[in-house]
Amino acid sequence: MALKPPPIGEVIRQVSDLLGDSPLKNEADRNARALLQSALRRLDMVSREEFDAQTEILARTQARVEELETQLDALATAAEQD
Repeated sequence: MALKPPPIGEVIRQVSDLLGDSPLKNEADRNARALLQSALRRLDMVSREEFDAQTEILARTQARVEELETQLDALATAAEQD
């Protein structure tokens, strides 16, 4: 599923289209990229790789919790039978 570009990306594209091959295009591109990078740095974001790694860790942790819950239930049942 392709993601729709963010509104700022659309604005940058439109400005780039308007400037064409003008000398201002490179400067506008640099300024827009700097502005966007600055805004992204202020957000509390992680890379896709870090997100995927944390998702994998969470899945393993959830599986381990379920395994421990099963063991705990078995121990509780055994204790009740004694």
